[in-house]
Amino acid sequence: MNDTTGALVSSANVSGTAVYGRDGSHIGTIDHLMIDKVSGKVAYAVMGFGGFLGLGEEHLPVPWHALSYDVAMGGFVTDLTEAQVTGAPARSENWDRDREWETRTYDYYGIPPYWV
Repeated sequence: MNDTTGALVSSANVSGTAVYGRDGSHIGTIDHLMIDKVSGKVAYAVMGFGGFLGLGEEHLPVPWHALSYDVAMGGFVTDLTEAQVTGAPARSENWDRDREWETRTYDYYGIPPYWV
């Protein structure tokens, strides 16, 4: 993210931003965001994990409210670990339209759902 001084950020600048654990370890990068079309709320940050130079990278959705931006780190920080994210409820092909999966996922992370 280039300019960290403003309250707003373009989604184009969020993509590629690093995500760190509280211990400072790099756990992934944000590939893209999933935004609720009706409310306009950001529901998920789809993060890339593993792989090398983009090959073999796995993309997994993480609830947006599990992340907070840290100016000093120049990226997002989370209490989640890569093991927690990779152990989240399995997704179907249409996970982004499956409210039961979303409910299980938000329960798994212990975060209030974005639609409430």
